[in-house]
Amino acid sequence: MPLARIAIVFHSGWGHTARLAQAVTDGVEEVEGAEALLMTVEEAQTRWDDLASADAIIFGSPTYMGNVSAAFKAFQEATSKAVMAKGFAWKNKIAAGFTNSGARSGDKLATLVQIALFAAQHGMHWVNLDLPPANNSTKGSEEDLNRLGFWLGAAAQSNTDQGPDLAPPESDLLTARHLGRRVAQVTLQFVRGRMVEENAPIAAAR
Repeated sequence: MPLARIAIVFHSGWGHTARLAQAVTDGVEEVEGAEALLMTVEEAQTRWDDLASADAIIFGSPTYMGNVSAAFKAFQEATSKAVMAKGFAWKNKIAAGFTNSGARSGDKLATLVQIALFAAQHGMHWVNLDLPPANNSTKGSEEDLNRLGFWLGAAAQSNTDQGPDLAPPESDLLTARHLGRRVAQVTLQFVRGRMVEENAPIAAAR
């Protein structure tokens, strides 16, 4: 039986962000004791109980016009009634995020900041990428993990004339996989800590 359940909730307009979501899922499943629950934002709005039982939620959206997509924003707003109004049910869960755009920058940081703020509004603990920026010297390469140099979450770039069968590139998928693995490891630390706390003897009153 898994110790930690990690949901990956995403929207993908053309399939590129869906590939990132699958890579994140693969990273989660590499970690013993972690279970991944992959779902679109549309599916998530019929699976509130699954999200309530998750120890972590990793959010993903393409960057459209410098922000999350309209479908992802609709999911965010739906959580106001489904989660916040029911006593901040996601408080103290682990959170992280990923995004994709056609341009190398594409204002993706604005999207990650928006997702991180959304997680903060729910009282969640944000996990960063934990990878140094790469491809920033003469020894760098497009094959490097975190080739685009983001800290807050996993960011990918997909050429606008390539479908999801070709983009994003493998280095971006491996970066997303790293994020999934990292979130799973951090979540297990939190879950095990709670188990120790729950089983600890109550200190004698002074």
